[in-house]
Amino acid sequence: MAPIDNDSPVPDTGRHSLLGLLTRGPAQLGLLIVLLILWAVFTSLAPGFLSRFNLNSMGRSVAIDVVVGFAQMVVLATGGMNLSVGAIGVCCVMAAGYLMQMAGLPIPVAILLTLAFGGLLGALNGLAIVKTGVNSFIVTLASASLFSGGMLIFTKGVPLNGLPATFGAFGRSSIGPVPSLAIVALVIGATLYILLKHTVLGRQVLAVGANARTAEMSGIPVGRITILVHVLSGVLAGAAALMLTSRLSAAMPAVAGDDWLLPSFLAPVIGGTALAGGMVSVIGTILGALLVATIRSGLLVLQVGNFWLQLFLGVFLLSAILFERYRTKLAIREQTRRA
Repeated sequence: MAPIDNDSPVPDTGRHSLLGLLTRGPAQLGLLIVLLILWAVFTSLAPGFLSRFNLNSMGRSVAIDVVVGFAQMVVLATGGMNLSVGAIGVCCVMAAGYLMQMAGLPIPVAILLTLAFGGLLGALNGLAIVKTGVNSFIVTLASASLFSGGMLIFTKGVPLNGLPATFGAFGRSSIGPVPSLAIVALVIGATLYILLKHTVLGRQVLAVGANARTAEMSGIPVGRITILVHVLSGVLAGAAALMLTSRLSAAMPAVAGDDWLLPSFLAPVIGGTALAGGMVSVIGTILGALLVATIRSGLLVLQVGNFWLQLFLGVFLLSAILFERYRTKLAIREQTRRA
């Protein structure tokens, strides 16, 4: 079975050079080196990058990106994908606003119902994939349009700005220098790490991603696992939606949606999660989301246009995929040579 974190070093020569660390060392170590280089570059070009305001803003932004990345990561673990992460997120944003403002429900009840709603939308994806046998790419691409369209019809695209003040205050609060939203993201990450590394369910998820046919022959309920990871993905998308709504102190249909699609893949893939399934990295996803937030924040501080941001993020995603392919081929070559 493939390991949970792509942390085991790839053998051999050249490990002590920078290039050797990037190509043969742990994926997360190479990502950390890239992060440090980017921080040094942005700090030298724009001193305001390290200002307290910018760091607080980036901390809240990266917290949401981390949870969005987790929502994609759990599906990638099985070799699938969820293109409706953003659509589920925006549906949950509006659901949270409706429950708190229009229905007047207490905040804890509204949060639980919003998470359950996200899980329900995820379950619809999982059931459609299992029952029809259609690829997750097609199913979630279609459901993304269905969910977004249904949300706009129901809400008429009207934002909700009368949310409870305490809910919005949490999104702006900090515990010491650490934003409260960042702590929520870390707690979710720790929970996922334990789930995937230390539970039977986690091992089954990775087994399905490594080889679904073999897993099924071993008695693992592949269909049920597929549904469960999509439910979990929906719940995580709902959690990210709640964090975003709290940060903005409003429920707006223009947030999330397509804006989440690229970051949802960037964070886990850059962090070492395999697109083919069977290998995930919770720590790597956090570092990947931090890289995305660093690029976004650095370019904004340098007053670079938003269209350049999308270009840079696309280049980073493509580069990460190609680089990981190179690392994999290099590892196979080294193992063949040593055999």
